[in-house]
Amino acid sequence: MEELDTRHLLCPMPVIKLQKRMELLTPTDRIRVRATDPGVLHDIPAWCRIHGHQVMNVVELEEEILIDVEYGGADK
Repeated sequence: MEELDTRHLLCPMPVIKLQKRMELLTPTDRIRVRATDPGVLHDIPAWCRIHGHQVMNVVELEEEILIDVEYGGADK
């Protein structure tokens, strides 16, 4: 699984960086987003719904948030 480090970036940058990275993936590929902005808990799932991707797992740690996203292939 690829990782995308968006720690210390504020909205909308984590979603923008995820969108750019997703352009390089193919259906069923997964990526883990590491973030510190709690806004990703809403923004990334909303972006995934719009673009046909799926949030597979969300883990809230003390100092960061991990969100695993599976590429859905809807926009390729």
